[in-house]
Amino acid sequence: MSPRHFIILLLLLATVISGVCVVYARHKHRQAYIELSRLEKQRDELNIEFSRLQLEQATWSETNRIEQIATERLGMGFPQDVDVVLVRP
Repeated sequence: MSPRHFIILLLLLATVISGVCVVYARHKHRQAYIELSRLEKQRDELNIEFSRLQLEQATWSETNRIEQIATERLGMGFPQDVDVVLVRP
């Protein structure tokens, strides 16, 4: 085998290896992009759920709602003046 054929074979082999590496890199890039898209969608869904939960928490913790539940379900109310005892040292 002449040196010229050896160089051509070596260049051909390098070209094939380079092509395989390019295909592999593109494949990994596509996989990473698909994973990124999936994670962004999951993040958006979690942000929506978090907003809903914040709204629900604000609704449940409103003062008038708590007072209404205390009055209706627990029978609680503000003490009358006669029920208040003032303790002095």
